[in-house]
Amino acid sequence: MDSAELVKADDSSVEHPLIPAKRVNGADVFNQAHEKIGKIEDIAIDKRTGKVAYAILSFGGFFGLGGKHQPLPWSVLTYSEEDSGYVVPITEEFLALAPKLDISELSGWDDTTSREDFHNYYGEYGVRPYW
Repeated sequence: MDSAELVKADDSSVEHPLIPAKRVNGADVFNQAHEKIGKIEDIAIDKRTGKVAYAILSFGGFFGLGGKHQPLPWSVLTYSEEDSGYVVPITEEFLALAPKLDISELSGWDDTTSREDFHNYYGEYGVRPYW
């Protein structure tokens, strides 16, 4: 995929750079081979700064049962117009070993003790801390 086909979430060259959260939720997530690996279940926003901290990726399972949830630092996502979704530069194996989040933690989640782990894990992909 040509880098011109990918648009970083903060790229000002996008014709319409803002998107409502309800359109992000449910968006497909692909690996760099354009294979769907999951969807964005939700986003986590730092309520003090207003910055999007994580996209909560849901993957696996069958008809909503047994799926897993993975917080992805927002800066690892790149929007692809070609895929009409987000592309991440990670493999399924990398994702399987990543720090996880239980779905019950989404409401009122406090990442102050774990955010370093999440960002360090994705560090090789140029992830920038949101804080």
